[in-house]
Amino acid sequence: MNRKLLWLLTVFFVASGSLAEAQQPAKIPRIGYVSGTGDASNQGPYVDALRQGLRDLGYIEGKNLVIDYRGAEGKLDRIPSLVNDLVQLNVDVLVVPIPSAIHAAKHATKTIPIVMVTGLDPVADGLVHTFAHPGGNITGLATLSAQLSGKRLELLKEVVPRLSRVGVLRDVDERSGVFKEYEAAANALKIQIQLLEVRGLNPDLEGAFQTAVKGRAGALITVTNANLFLQQKRIANLAIKNRLPSLYQGSSWVESGGLMSYSTDDLAIYRRAAVYVDKILKGAKPADLPVEQPTKFEFVINLKTAKALNLTIPQSVLFRADKVIK
Repeated sequence: MNRKLLWLLTVFFVASGSLAEAQQPAKIPRIGYVSGTGDASNQGPYVDALRQGLRDLGYIEGKNLVIDYRGAEGKLDRIPSLVNDLVQLNVDVLVVPIPSAIHAAKHATKTIPIVMVTGLDPVADGLVHTFAHPGGNITGLATLSAQLSGKRLELLKEVVPRLSRVGVLRDVDERSGVFKEYEAAANALKIQIQLLEVRGLNPDLEGAFQTAVKGRAGALITVTNANLFLQQKRIANLAIKNRLPSLYQGSSWVESGGLMSYSTDDLAIYRRAAVYVDKILKGAKPADLPVEQPTKFEFVINLKTAKALNLTIPQSVLFRADKVIK
């Protein structure tokens, strides 16, 4: 075989290999998402917000992105197995929005990047080393929900000036530490806290409200977790029925009939989570992406509920509201 023929054959095989490689479809990134409340048919507004954020960044599901969704339907004991299922799929990024899922993901993998959305202090909770330098495979957004406890009590005190006792409704399995924040804030405001504990997917809410009324609670605060999140409408209706002004940790509760909420803009937070997913897919390491904390908070009031409670919201409070439902 002469040198010219050998050269031509070499060029042919190299070109053929390059062409075959070019014709191979590019790997489509897979995002795993674990929800505590949703199911396959009803994934909820937060997943929709994440999807919108990803679309804004140029991702189209089925074309250059796949989202593998897992919903616990309020059965929180299923969370670890749902997380492990996504780890076994070897997704490119895990998005986890509730404490149990974040801890399950941290335990399940040290290599798959994790984007969290948490109301806890992720440093105190042992999830990251520092806000500025997470140091592992977890980063994301901290909504500072627990740190807003004092502000929520102050708002209730403005709306109910003679308030001396507040019922705090929580699930017994809720371990975020938010209740301790309410206790500390209540002591400073000279308000007594009445703990109202319920359990599971079918909590005895009527019994909890009867306890609140017997204990002469003048208002209600609900500590959000997956189980109680599924009961928003029912809790709001019971608060109205029992004449208890109520304040919550997210605007969806007010849209369901609750009186007031003070929190981050949750939908904006989930759209922002898409930015973290995008950076990681483009090569950024979670250890190098600072955990983001919100700078803007949202105060929402439902005047229809105030009217049902025969409660007048002071103008000084109304002026500060970001959204008023009439």
